[in-house]
Amino acid sequence: MLKQSPSTLIPWTAMPYMLGVVAFLIVVGPRALNPENIAWLGQGDQVQHFLGWHFFRNSDWTLPPGLNPDFGIELSSAIVYSDSNPLLALLFKPFSNILPEVFQYFGLWLLVCFVLQAWFAWKLLGLITNNQIVRILGAGFFVFSPPMIFRMAVHLNLAGHFLVLAALYLALKPKIEGRALPWAILLSVSALVHAYLLAMVGLIWLADLAGRLFIGKRPVGEAVREVIGMLAILALVCWMAGYFSVGQGVVGGGFGQYRMNLLSIFDAGGWSFALKDIPKAEDNLEGFNFLGLGTIILALWSIPILISGRVNIWPAVRRQAMLLLVLLGLTLFALSNSVGIADTVFHYSLPEWVLRGANIFRASGRMFWPVFYMLVFVLLFVVIRGHDARPAITILAGALILQVVDTSAAWAGIRTSLMAEPASEWSSPLKDPFWADAARKYKKIRWIQPANVSPNWQVLATFAAKHHMATDAVYLARVSHSALTDAQARAQDAVQASHYEADTLYILNEAALRAAALSLNEEADLLARIDGFSFLAPGWKKCQHCMRIQGEVDFADLLPPVRIGDRLEFRPGSRGLSYLASGWSSPEAWGIWSDGEDATVLLPAAENLRMIVLEANAWVTPAHPEQRVRVSLNGIFAKDISLKSNTANRIEIPIADEMHGLLSASEPLNLQFEFSDAARPVDLGAGNDGRALALGLVSITLQ
Repeated sequence: MLKQSPSTLIPWTAMPYMLGVVAFLIVVGPRALNPENIAWLGQGDQVQHFLGWHFFRNSDWTLPPGLNPDFGIELSSAIVYSDSNPLLALLFKPFSNILPEVFQYFGLWLLVCFVLQAWFAWKLLGLITNNQIVRILGAGFFVFSPPMIFRMAVHLNLAGHFLVLAALYLALKPKIEGRALPWAILLSVSALVHAYLLAMVGLIWLADLAGRLFIGKRPVGEAVREVIGMLAILALVCWMAGYFSVGQGVVGGGFGQYRMNLLSIFDAGGWSFALKDIPKAEDNLEGFNFLGLGTIILALWSIPILISGRVNIWPAVRRQAMLLLVLLGLTLFALSNSVGIADTVFHYSLPEWVLRGANIFRASGRMFWPVFYMLVFVLLFVVIRGHDARPAITILAGALILQVVDTSAAWAGIRTSLMAEPASEWSSPLKDPFWADAARKYKKIRWIQPANVSPNWQVLATFAAKHHMATDAVYLARVSHSALTDAQARAQDAVQASHYEADTLYILNEAALRAAALSLNEEADLLARIDGFSFLAPGWKKCQHCMRIQGEVDFADLLPPVRIGDRLEFRPGSRGLSYLASGWSSPEAWGIWSDGEDATVLLPAAENLRMIVLEANAWVTPAHPEQRVRVSLNGIFAKDISLKSNTANRIEIPIADEMHGLLSASEPLNLQFEFSDAARPVDLGAGNDGRALALGLVSITLQ
């Protein structure tokens, strides 16, 4: 058995802190600690994290205090849904006026993650041994954990694995007086860091509570009071952070897609020089749970120890039966109902209500983290208890060196990206002087058509952040479905009826550009394209101090000419997409769906046009057997249509002689569709699609 180390003058209590700092400097590097350096935050989710905080710090206080109204405007945004670490955001916001104009706390957060990961690992190892050298070596396996370090290049909040270690320590510690208070603090902090971490910590707390109730024979009333009190505290904390700002929008989609593979703990995924990647059905980074070569060596070393009976883990297993049940449940959830074993997938069905609940935490592969760390803890327990001090130190030191060196196959690249040349701003394609002039005139910048993670959201949100404008060009973890639908309806009304907000600059996609050109108030509003971005600037032409703009959009240039006999398709990259104005979704391999109660196609005037022929799909099901469509040309009723077939619908719209007399030869042909039976598949139990579908446009032929 392991003996205690002799007394020493080394301040061992400082060792876990030193381990965390050294590991941070090795993996991340010092540049991230510069609060004015955002160069390393310029890609992917990290942009979302920083911009969410930047808008939040410059906005007025609200109730609840976590709302972030300028980052999303009507999209029910809160600091928690930009994953900007509400804990630190709420801590630093009161000091915003004395902080630099560009300020980030994410480098500090990563340092805290390393230090507290080492400290709680040190505390956990103290449950196994009093030998300080063994404890610090064992802590190294937690600090150089591939799943934690991986998050530092992807999703900064989720690097807070120390919260999981803290929960495991509370659950495994034999006696902690007044356990409710440390659990309340830990759960509250977890809620203010990330919902996934809250779920993991919450389940470990419930396991600990159940263990105290059923195994420790604690009074039922005491457990009930703890549950009620804890839920009340969490409700308040979550309200403060803005969790409840999106309503039903917390339910996403993707459970079963973002799962863990059954062989994930052995799959290097590029994190090893020595081990090859295991072939998988698909690459799924959310399921990344590689142990690391050093930890796998410990696992192999543990097998003969367990077989020989030198270490008996079963008494501890029985004491922690409730925790093990929770860890088993987390494993099953992480695997999902689409179980992947290498490149083979087995699927089993779950009730719809279960899937809806599971989709709240759709990235199920993350939920394995408590199991991951418990597995590491058990392996260390077996190796440490199975040897005396000197051989244990030798084994742990050798395996830890392998762990650090071999995983550098991946974390060395992470360090390179995090050690980018420091800068306090990102490059932007918005170079023209117009943009700075527009920022002085307008308070908001909107993207039409509104969407979560809209095209060029980073460029537009960065511009808005720099000039203290509000924007709906955002990337949010969750968005209120109703708020998004309402925003899209208002945007469609704006371009179709020229109902623009005077304090807002509108950036337009190509379809919105054509619709805006059709209803343009040429005397007051500016429609132009600068630096590759099309925009409508309300009231610009009547603004005396606004600069004059060259390069206004000519409507004739927006519609390429067509000839009789041309067949326009609507697949990705096809010519027909140039003629779509409003009310359409994204193109698919076969064509494009309408989205909403109406849609418009703009076509240039064509001489001798006698008929427009549409090839179309229709969204019909046994529960929704018909789609009725009213067709108009330039506001003139043309035809009512009833569609009852999913595919191969041929719609002929004749252009009679009397209609020719009403249509202008110089104006574009405005082909308008009204859908009285548009329906959302999600409302009819036909999947998670929230679009209001009616007509699927395959092609248009002019005859």
